[in-house]
Amino acid sequence: MKLTTRGHYSVKALLDLTFQPNYGPASVRAIAQRQDLPPPYLEKLLIQLRRAGLVESVRGAHGGYRLARSPASISLGQILDAVGETVEPLPRHLPSADHAQDWVTHTIWHRLHETMKQALYTVSLEDLYYDARSWQAAQGEAISFVV
Repeated sequence: MKLTTRGHYSVKALLDLTFQPNYGPASVRAIAQRQDLPPPYLEKLLIQLRRAGLVESVRGAHGGYRLARSPASISLGQILDAVGETVEPLPRHLPSADHAQDWVTHTIWHRLHETMKQALYTVSLEDLYYDARSWQAAQGEAISFVV
C-alpha cells in the first residue's frame, strides 16, 4: 500500500503533534516547517482531522492544533478515513460469471483488502511515535525528526 500525499501528510502532521511537550498546540507554520509540508494544504488537512475529532484547534497567541485525544486512542485507519484515504487494492469491478479463475483472484484480493483495512485500525499513533523514536535512537539523532 502506498499512501497518497493526503494520507502521508496527515500522518506526518499528527505524528509531529505527538512530539509536542504535553501534547500542547503547534502552529500550522511550525508543523509545516518541521515536516517540510506546504502550509495551505496542511491547514486543509488539519481542518478535516478536526472535523473527525482527531485534533482540536486552540485560539490565541500560542494556539494552533493539538491532539484531541491520546495517541494510543488514534489509529492509522482513523487518520486515513478522516482525510478520505483509501486502501483499495484494485478498482471496484466484478469478474465475469463464466471465469472461475477471475472469481478466485477477486476473492483473494477482497480478503487481503479486508485484512489490511482491519490492520490499519490496530496501529495507533502511539505505535508510530515509538517506532519513530526507536529509529531516531538507532540513528543517534536528536529529538527533531521528519517522517
